[in-house]
Amino acid sequence: MILVTGGTGTTGKEIIGELKRAGATNVRALVRDRAKAAFISDAGFELAEGDFDRPETLDAALEGVERALLLSPPSPQTFEQQRAFIEAAKRAGVRRVVKFSAIGANAEAPEGFAKWHGQAEEFLKSSGLAWTILQPNFFMQNLLGQARQIAADGRIYQPVGDARASFIDVRDIAAVAARTLTEEGHEGKSYVLTGPEALSYHDAAAKLSEATGREITYVAITPEQFREGALAAGLPEWLVGALERLNENLAAGRAAEVTDDVQKVAGREPIKFDKFARDYAQAFKSE
Repeated sequence: MILVTGGTGTTGKEIIGELKRAGATNVRALVRDRAKAAFISDAGFELAEGDFDRPETLDAALEGVERALLLSPPSPQTFEQQRAFIEAAKRAGVRRVVKFSAIGANAEAPEGFAKWHGQAEEFLKSSGLAWTILQPNFFMQNLLGQARQIAADGRIYQPVGDARASFIDVRDIAAVAARTLTEEGHEGKSYVLTGPEALSYHDAAAKLSEATGREITYVAITPEQFREGALAAGLPEWLVGALERLNENLAAGRAAEVTDDVQKVAGREPIKFDKFARDYAQAFKSE
């Protein structure tokens, strides 16, 4: 039995699809709301109600599970939630946990996603469970969160100057995750998952322009403008702070590394930004 957590999220949905295409049948998904998970049951997979904020629900979800995907929603309690999951997995006799982490994860990093995932990685490695760690770079699909604004005024606003990042399509992350959950040979391995090229937001804007047939440009804003806009949009302080740390790492060039781990694990070349832009072009077009 494979347990998938986070199965209704952006990447989780793709992982469910990849497992279905791979012919996996003995799959269970931990979900908070069955109404949002109809596509999982339609795929023939089992549903278990529960969530990371209710650790008492984890034991039942993990019963009979051999491999588990640990993918929790963004939260300042990431480490505490994932520690509780790992402890429950150990009690349940899970053989291996595939942890969805983040590029640059480091327990000594400043407060934010890198630190929380780094702490959880260290705890998993010391737990006695077999483990596999996935460290994806910035998602191409994150731009979809700005799609309405980009469609309206034709601009991408980010506080990272001309820095480049090896953005990755979540479909590639899902392909790797499905392989690590269904195959042997990934125990004790960490995979840094990137796209095939390091691009600036100027590059991304040019590719979106070509795909949509309209001019889209990148406007480099200041960190102060980013903070002001994020808070005005209603993002909580903890999330704004965590995003600021991500932006600092990108601006410093720490997200530009290109690896061959997608090809090595999934057996295919990673998706280029050009294809992402074509596939999602409609979202960035003005009505």
